[in-house]
Amino acid sequence: MTADLPITNISCYKFAPLTDLKSLRERLAMLCKGWGLKGTILLSTEGINLFIAGPREQVDELVAEIRSVQGLEGLNPKYSESAHQPFNRMLVRIKKEIIAFGVEGIDPAQYTSPRMEARTLKQWLDEGRPVVLLDTRNDYEVKLGTFKNAHVIGVNTFRDFPAAVRALPPELKKQPIVTFCTGGIRCEKAAPFMEREGFEQIWQLEGGILKYFEEVGGDHYDGECFVFDQRVGVDPGLEETQSAQCYMCQSPLSDEDQADPRYVENVSCPYCFKSTEQQMQESIAKRHAAIRRLTTPLPGSAPYDNYRPLSVPKHCDGMTLLDTLVTILPVVSRGEWLMRFENNRLLDKDMKVAAAQQTVRAGERFVQLVPANMEPDVNADIRLLHEDQALVVLEKPAPLPMHPGGRFNRNTLQYILNEVYHPQKLRACHRLDANTTGLVVVARTRHFAGQVQPQFARGEVEKWYLVRVQGHPAEDVFACDAPISSEAGALGSREVDEEDGDASRTEFRVLRRDADGTALLEARPLTGRTNQIRIHLWQLGFPVLGDQVYLPGGAKGDTQTLNVADAPMCLHAQRITFTHPLSRQRVTFESHPPSWA
Repeated sequence: MTADLPITNISCYKFAPLTDLKSLRERLAMLCKGWGLKGTILLSTEGINLFIAGPREQVDELVAEIRSVQGLEGLNPKYSESAHQPFNRMLVRIKKEIIAFGVEGIDPAQYTSPRMEARTLKQWLDEGRPVVLLDTRNDYEVKLGTFKNAHVIGVNTFRDFPAAVRALPPELKKQPIVTFCTGGIRCEKAAPFMEREGFEQIWQLEGGILKYFEEVGGDHYDGECFVFDQRVGVDPGLEETQSAQCYMCQSPLSDEDQADPRYVENVSCPYCFKSTEQQMQESIAKRHAAIRRLTTPLPGSAPYDNYRPLSVPKHCDGMTLLDTLVTILPVVSRGEWLMRFENNRLLDKDMKVAAAQQTVRAGERFVQLVPANMEPDVNADIRLLHEDQALVVLEKPAPLPMHPGGRFNRNTLQYILNEVYHPQKLRACHRLDANTTGLVVVARTRHFAGQVQPQFARGEVEKWYLVRVQGHPAEDVFACDAPISSEAGALGSREVDEEDGDASRTEFRVLRRDADGTALLEARPLTGRTNQIRIHLWQLGFPVLGDQVYLPGGAKGDTQTLNVADAPMCLHAQRITFTHPLSRQRVTFESHPPSWA
């Protein structure tokens, strides 16, 4: 074939009972490959459907070969020409249906609705006869063109057609209707189905839009016709148009669509373009679904073997492993540690059983096995507010520990986020107590964590909290500068330490004083000490409502993490402002206020 010869395109179908499909597929695939043809042939027990392109002589040989098959003698292709090959490869496939419909009892080989020739339809339209033109094609095909005043059925796939028909106005059942599609094949099933649904005057356009173009041109038609090959669209002269097709959503694109700024080749078009905000919201919706799947049931609430890492601190260098454990984890008695050694629950870094009296060195790592571990339930209603390449900003519920520790490992924010964002390992840029709700900023990589975490350390992050306290402060605006100890006491709590404590300051503003003896405050910590807001309010005589550690009258409780059914601790991280690592601009995020506020 010389380069200047045109390519012949054919499309055709034939409903007929076929057998021995595998042999037919192999024969047609071999012949098409030998003849240099490209396109698609679909074979089914109900018939054949094909779109083929190549040199006219070889195309005619294929048509003759197919007509030699019993039942396919009357195959009647529609011909057009193009300057180039519209298909990339040759496929011959066996399918359940040559046009997917999914409705039992519709068999075009046995019955089809009355056919209307193109010239007859044109005459009816010329005369202005009352007739409903029903476009059975998918919505994306209709975008390129359809008959004037046609009723578009409105479907994404042909399998949606039955439901769309059942939703049509009942009065249409009495009116004359002509169904049409690209080449006629869909109407072979659509029209009989409509008859079965009670539509009384149904015709199907013989040969579809392409046959109409071939016989009478473009009268009464607006636009062009979408075709299922690289030509995308043909005009009423059956010539290829300049329309393109979106690589992402497959929508046909007119010249106007291609001039739209939302059209980026191989990226987006006006029909599938999504703004950054839309993309983020779609991603967040998927993350929320993943969180629900992971936490239903909670990942740590079913028994599992938990391997907890232990590292020997510098001050335990040269001690026995038993003495080291008693030193760094004094809440566990020596007797309990000995029992754990007897049960082979202390392992070295190679996962071999460790001995109680072996000497350890600073930095040496061990593992404690907690068999059939079950963790307390938590509130896993994590809500993502923002997500980009660098950060995730979320609302943390309570009770929910942020990091593994104590009784919690899998039922923690860190574990849940790492599972949902796998293979990324997210890093919290700051922390909230397990019983505190509100905004948490999380970095998606070590690099971005290194740009945000220091902002907290340097006091460059502005934070506002909502807090409900017991009592009514006398002043509307007040502050506390009490220094806070850096050493943790029982259950990780801290104390006010006037001599050796770290400098701390929190500013407060009264928002409301309520009749029940409580007050709603805004708290702004200017430093970031552990439990700072709670300790400062406790020191001032206004403990946080629901706090089970810092109690009224200067007393301390023995509850570290609340149970899910407990009344909430009324402390909520409401607003935060910091410098975004990508834009280098100050950004502010605000949380939804909790019900108690």
